[in-house]
Amino acid sequence: MKLIFLGAPGTGKGTQASVLAEKYNIPQISTGDILRKAVAEGSELGQKAKAIMESGGLVSDDIIIGLIRERLAQPDCKPGYILDGFPRTIAQAESLDKLLAAQGGIDAVIYFDVAEDEIVRRLTSRRTCSQCGYNYNMISDPPPTDNTCEKCGGDIIQRDDDKEETVRHRLVVYNEKTAPLVDYYKKQNKLYTIDAARDVKKVRQDIINLYEKLAA
Repeated sequence: MKLIFLGAPGTGKGTQASVLAEKYNIPQISTGDILRKAVAEGSELGQKAKAIMESGGLVSDDIIIGLIRERLAQPDCKPGYILDGFPRTIAQAESLDKLLAAQGGIDAVIYFDVAEDEIVRRLTSRRTCSQCGYNYNMISDPPPTDNTCEKCGGDIIQRDDDKEETVRHRLVVYNEKTAPLVDYYKKQNKLYTIDAARDVKKVRQDIINLYEKLAA
């Protein structure tokens, strides 16, 4: 099964992708992971991406698609994979369709539907250890009262990315660039919507049920 997990930041798609990937032994693929690996390995595309990132620029779609092409050609992708956070734009989706045309394209797109106010509540509730990176949540998993990480003793902070002004800006960007993919894949009859505002275990079971139905 070739899947895309689509949704705004804070909808839980990365968490659910990692669980599904482990359960069905297929890779979870994100552009961030691919970029970091390519840069670390010093591949031709990795070197180009590194130069652009170091100059403060945005890595072009051509480079991203090239990295995706290389990653999907690896043997572990043969049984299927989950694209987590890619594509981000209509242009990237069109390039992906061309790349996968000979394989019949993507099998399904699972859209994680969560209201904007709930996303803001989730992301602004996150707190992170400044030393080891462990995540707490003021609602479901609050940090110790002295704001000292139980794992390593580091200070627990709210990252700039998780402050309300930044979260709302990220959602504006998402709505402008990525949200149109919902209609794009709906027109291809490949979109399946999951109510991702519910308990994480219920969401996970719905995704597993859908995966097994589609794979049957």
